[in-house]
Amino acid sequence: MTRVVTGAPADGSGVRLERSIARLLTVGTYLSIALLAVGFVLMLAQGVSPLDPAPAFDLRSIPAHIVALDPLGFLWLGLIVVVATPSARVATALLGYSRAGDRRMALIAAAVLVVIGLSVALASTVEV
Repeated sequence: MTRVVTGAPADGSGVRLERSIARLLTVGTYLSIALLAVGFVLMLAQGVSPLDPAPAFDLRSIPAHIVALDPLGFLWLGLIVVVATPSARVATALLGYSRAGDRRMALIAAAVLVVIGLSVALASTVEV
């Protein structure tokens, strides 16, 4: 008797999706490491102590900090990339599952993104 394995698309889209996700995670990881390393080197070059209190996070000021070669901009952007990479992975999976017609997995990925979005929205309303 021959057994048929189901669940994997015959066109190889699952393999392409996994490769895309792997590339995304690799690029996100390397980019965040590079940004954090640049920020750290700039801190050393400018004599900034890592023990000094850091200013509050301000998303709008990051581009100005980076243009000014201020380590703060590179460090914040590196941290944003570290945090955003897993969410981008889930978004990529959502697109891949949607294109492949796997509604159940697309729905799960969408639910995960909703939870992440709600978490970010709620966290942004809390004052520290």
